Order: sequence, then structure tokens, then C-alpha cells
Amino acid sequence: MMKQITKPIAFALMAWSAAFSMPGQAQTTSAENYPSKPITILVGFPPGGASDVITRLIAGHMQTALGQTVIVKNQPGVNGNIASEEVARAQPDGYTLLLGSIANAINASLLKGIRHDTEKAFIPVAHFMSSPNVLVVNPKVPAKTVQELIALAKQKPGSLTYASSGAGSSPHLAAEMLKLRAGIDMPHIPYKGAAPALTDVIGGHVDLGFKTALSAIPSMENGSLRPLAIAADKRLPQMPDVPTMAEAGIPNFEVVSWNGLFAPAGTPDPIVQKLNKTVNDIIQTPEIKSRIELMAGYPGSGSSKAFTTYVHDEIAKWGKVVREGNIQSD
Repeated sequence: MMKQITKPIAFALMAWSAAFSMPGQAQTTSAENYPSKPITILVGFPPGGASDVITRLIAGHMQTALGQTVIVKNQPGVNGNIASEEVARAQPDGYTLLLGSIANAINASLLKGIRHDTEKAFIPVAHFMSSPNVLVVNPKVPAKTVQELIALAKQKPGSLTYASSGAGSSPHLAAEMLKLRAGIDMPHIPYKGAAPALTDVIGGHVDLGFKTALSAIPSMENGSLRPLAIAADKRLPQMPDVPTMAEAGIPNFEVVSWNGLFAPAGTPDPIVQKLNKTVNDIIQTPEIKSRIELMAGYPGSGSSKAFTTYVHDEIAKWGKVVREGNIQSD
């Protein structure tokens, strides 16, 4: 004859059964109550850059839409990886989020000491914006097109140099991808930041480089830089006469400095969907769209699933460049 189950054990069994029999109801409840306290978004870069600016703009609107304080916290270092590591370890409850970017896709294969798998550690929630890189040369370089630049590099291997904002940066990998695709040799001159790299191309100390469209436009307009092509799938309205890399003869060549909201893996799907809808609604407002256009970018959009696929493809693309170019981080 079975002994009677004591009341504490019985209550524990009932609670255990309820928790596992109604997961959908539990998640729905958490999403309905979310957020019930402030949200923190970690940005792995210093204040003032495009990623920081767009995050603060969107966070301000998120506060109004969600009815809770949204804090933006800058935690720069190791190409954004310090902030990424912290969010990867955070509770997956929607209250600690990350400004994910192209750096996360590059770091996945470039950084040797990274302690998380980017695709397993995060859920890409919502795409904020993308800002394309543009290939520019100092006016003293005789090439007027990408094909002329390639021909010049093949004629005099190693004679042309390119600048980047540092080893492992998107301008560095963009130039390495061009070298691999075109079969050319161009020595890399790394700098500690985008500003000095741009300055030395303008000054003629380095011949060329990939730059963000926003940083390059003023120098293109005053003639101190010559644009050859934009590394995007469509022309940028701010420079309608500059062809895409595909139009310049290098197909499937896209280098955009994208960013968006990431959440720790395991964050309940209703919370992810609520954040996705909130951000997408904000991005479609005239104010945010116009600010993104002023930053020479394209507004993001789409589902969390679509953003996840995009991040996966970016990780695969840059992993191939890192391996084939034998690229090492600083």
C-alpha cells in the first residue's frame, strides 16, 4: 500500500507540473508584463560614433513606447567584445541587451580568445541600420575606376598601399576581400582609428582605402578624395554618380557597417517579438529615417528571423576572408 504523499511534496509536484504543462502561458504572461523595470543596452564602442548615436536615438523612443527607462551604457574595448561577453553571460530576460554590429560577425573568426559562440550566445532581435563602405583613392592615383585600379595594382605589385582603422576592422577586411577577389597585392597600413586613416589617404601618405560613406562624403565633395565604387547592393542617394562594386565589375561585394539589437540566447520569444515590433515601428518614423539618411545609411527592418539569417551570412562571409587572407588581430 502506497504511503500518503505529504502536503509540501504534493504542492511541489503540482507547481512542477504546472510549470511544464503551460510554457506558452508562462511566456505570454512574461511578455505582457515586460518591461517592468529599466532596460540596459550595452554599446561596445565609445560615445559619439554612428552606432552609439543611432542606439541612443532608438532607445529614447523605446522608453516612450515601452513605458520604461532604457539606459545606454558604453563599454568599449577589444572591437566591441567586452560588452558582448557581458551580455552573453546576462540573464535572458530582456533587461540586458547588446548593440550588435558587424564587429560581432568579424570577431567570431578573428578573435582567438573569444569565450562565446556568437550564433549560440545571442538572438538578433532587430536591425537598426546599415552604412555602406566606399572605396576611395587619393587624387594622385591615376585610376578612375575599380578596373583601372586593379590593372594598376597588377602592373606594379606592392606599389599601392591601403589604410584601415586597424587590423580586423571592416575597412581592413574589405580591402583584403578585394585583394582576394582581384588577385592583387597591396600592403596594409593600419591606424588606430578611422580619422587618422582617412587623414593620411587625403594627404597622399597612403594611396587608398575603404571608408564609411559618412566620413568620406565631405572629402569627396571638396575633391580631396576620389570615389571609385560603393560596397553596397544599390547606389547611395547622397552619391548617385558613384557605381556599386557590382556595377564596377566585382559582383557580390558588399561591406556595410550594420548594427542592431541583440538579446542573450534563451530570451523568451514573446519578448523578442515585442522588442522587434517596437524597434521596427520606431525605425519607420520620419524622424529616425531622416537621421539615418543623414548618416549616409539605410534603415533596417524585418523580422528577428530575417536578421538572424543576415548575421549568419555575415559571419560566414567574413570568416572566409579571415581564413583565406590569414588575417590576425592586433
